[in-house]
Amino acid sequence: MPQVVRSPEELRTALAGRGRVGLVPTMGYLHDGHATLMRRAREVCDVLVVSIFVNPLQFGPSEDLAAYPRDLERDLGVVGEAGVDVVFMPDAATMYPPNFDTRVTVSGLSEGLDGESRPGHFTGVATVVLKLLNLVRPDVAFFGEKDWQQLAVLRQMVRDLNVSVQVVGLPTVRAPSGLALSSRNSYLSADQQARATVLSRALRAVQAAYAGGETDSAKLRQAGLDVLNADPEVALDYLSLVGRDMRESKSVDNGPMTRVLVAARMFGVRLIDNMPLVVAAQQADS
Repeated sequence: MPQVVRSPEELRTALAGRGRVGLVPTMGYLHDGHATLMRRAREVCDVLVVSIFVNPLQFGPSEDLAAYPRDLERDLGVVGEAGVDVVFMPDAATMYPPNFDTRVTVSGLSEGLDGESRPGHFTGVATVVLKLLNLVRPDVAFFGEKDWQQLAVLRQMVRDLNVSVQVVGLPTVRAPSGLALSSRNSYLSADQQARATVLSRALRAVQAAYAGGETDSAKLRQAGLDVLNADPEVALDYLSLVGRDMRESKSVDNGPMTRVLVAARMFGVRLIDNMPLVVAAQQADS
């Protein structure tokens, strides 16, 4: 079983003299998407650290901080099976002691899409991740591509602040239905999760239109909207095509970083997903 530590001092002791360190930051309620990150990290690192911390800074006043799913016993089972060495589980007072007044804001990348829908969210994410990077001092940190905008923000932060870490993003892990795995899926019943696959189906409709030769972003977006609009439960936040700079595209950039992103509420739960725009021969890998 992994060593569980709760303070920076315990963490430093646990990592003293260790080799190549990998970090998988999480908010707990772990699923196979998290486990995939851990297994990949285990392959390339001597020491694997997983943080479990429900970060209050990234939740807005009306969001689900109090209700966010938590199951420590289950989480420890997941990290044990993945071969994690150290689990860092600080509390909020440890991460944000009295008179904590510093925030990390990544301008530009944080301002649209989820940044517009959830003001302050990415500032909270960047702040906690920078603290974790400073505490753990990993050689490599692993994140899922489901949170594509978050990944872009963190990569920019690492570049801008000269943080000595390699940021690795791994493809979204999906249920057999196509639904992107997320801790918030636990809010949905099995039938509701089946309905929520409308998000991934909409993204695949955009992919199919692109693979068929369409390059006008309005027409590509409409292909996705046609799928989403067929389900009255979808309360759409955004469906956007973005280029490498995370800005909306008027025509498709043929590079591999071009993405279609969606966020919507279904059954009272906010869900996000994204997929790369790829040519037909690459679709099986998305």
